[in-house]
Amino acid sequence: MKKLTILLAVAFLATTCFASSKSKANKDTQEWRYEIECVGTGSAGTYLVKVWSYSKKQATATNQAVKNAVHGVLFKGIPGGNGCASQRPIASNPAIEYDRADFFERFFADGGDFQKYGSASGVPEIMKVGKEYKVGVVVSVYKDNLRKNLEQAGVIKGLGSGF
Repeated sequence: MKKLTILLAVAFLATTCFASSKSKANKDTQEWRYEIECVGTGSAGTYLVKVWSYSKKQATATNQAVKNAVHGVLFKGIPGGNGCASQRPIASNPAIEYDRADFFERFFADGGDFQKYGSASGVPEIMKVGKEYKVGVVVSVYKDNLRKNLEQAGVIKGLGSGF
C-alpha cells in the first residue's frame, strides 16, 4: 500500500509540474512579451526575423519563439534595419485580434496552426535579464501562406478586395 501511495504521489507531482510549466508558457505567451527585428531578406514570400522572447525559464522562451514571430508579423509588423525595409502588420485592423479572439485562441494554442507559418533556425542567443531570460531566435515566417490562410478563413480581407 505504501508503494502505491508513493507512486501515485510521484505521478501527481510530475503531472502538476508539467501542467504548471505548460500553463506558465501559455501565460508568458498570452502577455505577448517579445521584441521582433528583421535580420535579412528571406526567400520569396517569407520574412526572416529575430524574435526576442522573455520568460523565467530559458526553454519556455525558446519554445515560444515561432508563436511570437507569427504574432509579430500579424499584429506588430517588422521595424526596418539590417538592410530591411519596415513591414506593416498583415492585420491592418489591430482590433481584429480581439474581435476574432475565438479564432486566434485556437490558432495560437499549443499545437495550433501558427506552427505551419514559421520555423526556427540556428542557435538561440540567451541573455539573463534580472530574474528572466531574454532569448533571441531567428525565425522564417511564411507570410504569403499566412495571409492566404487568414483570407480564406475570413479573418482578414484580401489585398484586392478594395476599401
